[in-house]
Amino acid sequence: MAIREIREMGDNILNTVCKEVKEVTPRTKDLIDDMFDTMYEANGVGLAAPQVGILKRIVVIDVTGEDPILMINPKILETSGEQTGQEGCLSVPGKSGLVTRPNYVKALAYNENMEPFEIEGTELLARAILHEVDHLDGHLYVEKVEGPLMDVTDLEEED
Repeated sequence: MAIREIREMGDNILNTVCKEVKEVTPRTKDLIDDMFDTMYEANGVGLAAPQVGILKRIVVIDVTGEDPILMINPKILETSGEQTGQEGCLSVPGKSGLVTRPNYVKALAYNENMEPFEIEGTELLARAILHEVDHLDGHLYVEKVEGPLMDVTDLEEED
């Protein structure tokens, strides 16, 4: 397991649509382990494979610090409601912005054994799933920001 370099905004790989995973190989399992390690090391709640330079439809999420989620080839099935809140990204370090997203999401994905499962989430989990799936389609949250990006340090001083 290793910490991988996180690609930052401006890197063309972040604007590229990822390819579906056909099978989980030992290299894919190593990538997944590295993605979890990299996400935790960077204090993130989610990480998509293109953020570490791999154009595969793989996402890792952990919004609680105790419930890691792996999603391979995720597809959004349903969304509803609306939430507006601050959003950041490991590929846009030191910045955040106000983003409106659905408050509920249902997605279909595959686990490490390529077995399908459905996952539902609200609030932060819904935001994280939608944010990470956007990465797989070559989009960053900055495309959805309402108003200017803010420095994270400015937000910390307001609290």
